[in-house]
Amino acid sequence: MIPRYVLPDMAAIWSDEARLQNWMRIEILACEAWGQLGRIPEDDLIRIREATATFERVREIEAVTRHDVAAFVQAASESVGPAGRWIHFGLTSSDLLDTGLALQLRGAAGLLLARVERFLALVKANALEHRDTLCVGRTHGVIAEPTTFGYKLAVWAFELARDRERLRRAAEIVSVGKISGAVGTYSAVDPFVEEFVCRELGLAPAEASTQIIQRDRHAEYLSALAVTGATLEKIAQEIRHLSRTEVREVEEPFEEGQKGSSAMPHKRNPVLSERVAGLARLLRANLQAGLENVALWHERDISHSSVERVILPDSTEVLDYMLATIHHVLEGLRVFPERMRENLNLGGGLVYSQAVLLALIDRGLSRDEAYAIVQEAAAEAWDRGEDFRRRLLADDRVSLSEQELTGLFEPKLDHLETVFARLDKLEIEEE
Repeated sequence: MIPRYVLPDMAAIWSDEARLQNWMRIEILACEAWGQLGRIPEDDLIRIREATATFERVREIEAVTRHDVAAFVQAASESVGPAGRWIHFGLTSSDLLDTGLALQLRGAAGLLLARVERFLALVKANALEHRDTLCVGRTHGVIAEPTTFGYKLAVWAFELARDRERLRRAAEIVSVGKISGAVGTYSAVDPFVEEFVCRELGLAPAEASTQIIQRDRHAEYLSALAVTGATLEKIAQEIRHLSRTEVREVEEPFEEGQKGSSAMPHKRNPVLSERVAGLARLLRANLQAGLENVALWHERDISHSSVERVILPDSTEVLDYMLATIHHVLEGLRVFPERMRENLNLGGGLVYSQAVLLALIDRGLSRDEAYAIVQEAAAEAWDRGEDFRRRLLADDRVSLSEQELTGLFEPKLDHLETVFARLDKLEIEEE
């Protein structure tokens, strides 16, 4: 069971009830603004403040109108009698739709940022815990040079911090409202109404809008989600690779009673990491759809609308789930330092080939001469199973004593303290 943590439920933000509540709040605020302008009498405002529109009634009307906002306006208006004539005064559907959507996107971003913050704190703590846990670094999937498991996590931490900033920027860019009427020209609504409504909702008024808020904002939002998803995929992919039987440096948490295969009882598959990696593809696909929504006909069409009803709630919910899942994986991750050491010493120390190369150059050999000597010894170890260090000792061209050579076969990672000092300073917001 993957823990959901004590945070408001993402699904509640995207519920029909929440959507209608947002619309009602916008309509009432717009009427309050008109009241301040002297257009709506106070007696009518008193009634309007009590307006209601249940989802059941809106759905009943929509079955006839085939228009969700029109159905909502009718339901809200009829709930307050004659005063209802002022509801939606001078507004168009997108004034509700886009301003209400901004509230949902901002709320969803807040939940995602809380998740990222928690996961970043966990990654940072694990990085510091394993700062000296030696393991082999790999390039192209092939052993390269020594590193530490903590350094791997430090790289993840700084990337997550950048994701945090991207999500903050995304939340800001979509926190924009629009109450400017049909085609956005304020022909039937005073700009004061927009300013008042947005101020009360904590939104910025769109600098300029057509009938809709421009969709580059939503594309940027989806981009931040997709990039964060790519970071989680990167982390999941590393865990998957390190979990392979031949490597087995880490292992996902495996719960009591869990089964890895219906046919093979021995299996412990990195299924959660695989799930995270797979879901990242959805976020990228949804971003593509969001980019397609930017170019609309003239002042608007509604080709974006049907797409957004899927991609925006789905993307926030998918990333929410991915963050919860990868947090669970890292929190319960089994780390095997001894196995890491074994892999580090494969071939009798092949990962120290550069150290030997540089030492031979220091002794006066040309780079090509030194490279050929070290590569030949490495090939013997690689292809014939010989010990790399012993093969070098047996080579008369290697002008290094056994003691000197032994000294080269040790990780030289002192400079990583510079990175960990930066990690110490990486700020985590307290809940």
